[in-house]
Amino acid sequence: QVQLVESGGGSVQTGGSLRLSCAASGYTYIDYSGQRMGWFRQAPGKEREGVASIGRDGTTSYADSVKGRFTISKDTGKRTLYLQMNSLKPEDTAIYFCAAGIFGRASLLISEYNSWGQGTQVTVSS
Repeated sequence: QVQLVESGGGSVQTGGSLRLSCAASGYTYIDYSGQRMGWFRQAPGKEREGVASIGRDGTTSYADSVKGRFTISKDTGKRTLYLQMNSLKPEDTAIYFCAAGIFGRASLLISEYNSWGQGTQVTVSS
């Protein structure tokens, strides 16, 4: 049974940094290496949106709003996905979710993912 558990959220001031982690269980090394993985976020009253994704081939994709500030990476040996968030802004405030999808390239489409974590809160104050 696949399980995704996020951690690393918290409260920071504008311009600060956070590193989110997503620990996966229930995958073999080969299965995890082939997964499309992504980070999504949902702010109060807004739709869930794709933030960053990494495909089985290592390609990455970012939302325009976070390009140059956020970096997605994964450690297959540790079955862990990361999101390094720098230069945080108040508009980055949201619950951040980790997701795993079927084999494929990076994608920010929610429909491409079939396993989700419970989320971790990120709050950026001005």
